[in-house]
Amino acid sequence: MSSPAERYAAARRRAAQAAQFPALDEFALDLGFDLDDFQREACQALERGSGVLVCAPTGAGKTVVGEFAVHLALRGAPGRPAGDGGAATARRKCFYTTPIKALSNQKYHDLVDRHGADQVGLLTGDNAINGDAPVVVMTTEVLRNMLYAGSATLEGLAYVVMDEVHYLADRFRGGVWEEVIIHLPASVTLVSLSATVSNAEEFADWLVTVRGETAVVVSEHRPVPLWQHMLVGRRMFDLFHDADAARKHDVHPELLRYTRDTMRRLELGEGRSAFPGGGRRGPRWRGPLRPDIVDRLDREGLLPAILFIFSRAGCDAAVQQCLAAGLRLTSPEERAEIRRVVESRITAIPGEDLSVLGYWEWLDGLERGLAAHHAGMLPAFKEVVEELFVRGLVKAVFATETLALGINMPARCVVLERLVKFNGEAHVDLTPGEYTQLTGRAGRRGIDVEGTPSSCGRPRRTPGTWPGWPPPAPTRCAPASGRRTTWPSTSSAASGPSRPVPCWSPRSPSSRRTGRWSAWPGRCNATPRPSMRTARRRPATTATSTSTSRCGWPSPTGSGRWPGRASTSARRRRWRRWSGCVSAT
Repeated sequence: MSSPAERYAAARRRAAQAAQFPALDEFALDLGFDLDDFQREACQALERGSGVLVCAPTGAGKTVVGEFAVHLALRGAPGRPAGDGGAATARRKCFYTTPIKALSNQKYHDLVDRHGADQVGLLTGDNAINGDAPVVVMTTEVLRNMLYAGSATLEGLAYVVMDEVHYLADRFRGGVWEEVIIHLPASVTLVSLSATVSNAEEFADWLVTVRGETAVVVSEHRPVPLWQHMLVGRRMFDLFHDADAARKHDVHPELLRYTRDTMRRLELGEGRSAFPGGGRRGPRWRGPLRPDIVDRLDREGLLPAILFIFSRAGCDAAVQQCLAAGLRLTSPEERAEIRRVVESRITAIPGEDLSVLGYWEWLDGLERGLAAHHAGMLPAFKEVVEELFVRGLVKAVFATETLALGINMPARCVVLERLVKFNGEAHVDLTPGEYTQLTGRAGRRGIDVEGTPSSCGRPRRTPGTWPGWPPPAPTRCAPASGRRTTWPSTSSAASGPSRPVPCWSPRSPSSRRTGRWSAWPGRCNATPRPSMRTARRRPATTATSTSTSRCGWPSPTGSGRWPGRASTSARRRRWRRWSGCVSAT
């Protein structure tokens, strides 16, 4: 216990901070809990007018920093000085961007509960609610489209919160995040939140270059520690004996013995009846059945749980398998409350459509405490599942990996059915960042002493040879630029009103490692020149003027066409070699 003198000194420091950061002091009074050190540091930097990059484990409370940006916008805090590229006007708007609709819906309801429905809007592919509100929650693609269209909604924009900013490394959608960061007005303060960025300093250097002053706040402390397990057959084992063994990937001896014994029985052909699919090729290992996994978690007291299955059809099939096995995880009182919540939320759906939508099977699963959650579900069904799980009425959710992206659905246990997934082209091992996102759902702050992530093993191999082994340690990953330089993205960037055409420069977050090129803000005043090969084949006799070709780029011949008859692919290769471009005039 601290001495009276130490408590007095701490009180003096808090008073000094309150005088220096009045908005933060006002915000903290309404929270009902004390801010952690990293939260206070990030909020102080934000109130000083600096952009912020926050890297902290899942469940540590990064969202508080984003909510403080919302508070500053509604409070009307002063903006950046004019020297930073923005006028010193009052902050009026804040956009909160997320990678998926489910997270947008949840954040919208959270902010409505805090600030009122008249202050908060929602813009996603499914919903458009109060889009002119001072605080708007949206998917990142919506903001990107606004920037390219020069939407009037951007007027007065002060803060942009980019939740799950590590999505910038996504192979298919990462370019959207990079484009938004580059093309946001200079007067906008950017708040970047992530649980899996390891190269925070390098990423922040890039943010400083494209966005201005950016503070980096990193926290390694996880409020609820994780203890890894492995499910093999009908048994659950500790994956590692202790923390030192986990760092060295030394598997628990008991788990090794069990898997080796099981392998030996399979090789000798014993237990054919226990392993369906036998025959000339020998018995096949089917792995633990999904109903058995849920039943085991129930007996171990590890519910509520999220079971990640990297397939929408697999999630739906898992619920049906549990129903066929007769699992029931709820009490009569809980079933009555579940039915009441469901009936109040589906009133807008016509009764004749319910059977077509699979409503009765879905309701049967909910009343038993079982549900699926994936992007193919009806939005109203997904929202009901999220609400019931948060309230503890649904005990087991079979979900795809989208549920790991920041949705506030913490569970006591998380189960990964496999350590490999299909990425659209091939089956690949989970990356450390993906593993961290998935297992980070385990452990509820203030409720659980520890989280229990578990993986399903394959006894036909020893743990050291399982697909995806060693299991990626819960850690952060270095996001590489996911942006692809394409004709549509370039023309979109060039067509924005009063927007300079970006120069293409090797200055993306991953350029030092991959050599990939990314959009760089600014204007290059050099006129692009054709290659010498083209110039020799057809000299440009009237190349004194500059006109625009059909594709929207300056034509050095003045005729609206490039000199020579080079193919489209050749023109593209030639264009990529140019160091810059000028906008059409």
